[in-house]
Amino acid sequence: MTSERPSQRALVIIPTYNELENLPLIVGRVHDALPDIHVLIVDDGSPDGTGKLADELSLADPDRIHVMHRTTKDGLGAAYLAGFAWGLNRQYSVLVEMDADGSHAPEQLHRLLDAVDAGADVAIGSRYVEGGSVRNWPVRRLLLSKTANTYSRLLLGVDIHDITAGYRAYRREVLEKIDLSAVDSKGYCFQIDLTWRAINNGFKVVEVPITFTERELGVSKMSGSNIREAMIKVAQWGIGGRLDRARGAQFQ
Repeated sequence: MTSERPSQRALVIIPTYNELENLPLIVGRVHDALPDIHVLIVDDGSPDGTGKLADELSLADPDRIHVMHRTTKDGLGAAYLAGFAWGLNRQYSVLVEMDADGSHAPEQLHRLLDAVDAGADVAIGSRYVEGGSVRNWPVRRLLLSKTANTYSRLLLGVDIHDITAGYRAYRREVLEKIDLSAVDSKGYCFQIDLTWRAINNGFKVVEVPITFTERELGVSKMSGSNIREAMIKVAQWGIGGRLDRARGAQFQ
């Protein structure tokens, strides 16, 4: 008798803020791709009615679609942390991050889940490994993303090519072990933060190729403050890590 695969108890967490047009499309694509998977929509009080639509979707499909309403918009990281807590409390084995805007193809979600079933603790959907790609991004945005990833990889000394990627799957053991209460990163720095914590706790992080497609509907939430936060924190983590290793070497 074979043991149950972790992915058989997976939860896809989709944070939303003003994603009225995109939400039904992405949820429909998720269930077209993987009919049995559960979805948690975490809405940050969207003024455009996204939260109300999420409730309607859940009412029509209460077994597979769940909704969390938050009253404050305080960053992507906080929304995911709330979603992680919800999923862990309900005994999901794998928790997946996915954008609402369609940039993360649900049709490729099986790649992340297959990697977890094969032994990965964290599976990152990577744009910058062989087979990965980016569609419809302006050159400036692509250069910014690649520069941020190179900056992070060099300062942190890790062999992750798309450490800022937001399409990823975690085994519950990772989120239980790392100190989520200490995570205060807001924007895409949140992704670097959790990867860094997972690696430092000895977990296996793998990258699988995905195709990232720029949103067609709605407005991107990227801001200059997200970039500044990431630059400062990555530098702090990198320097701190080097100092810790140097101190450890002194006492060996």
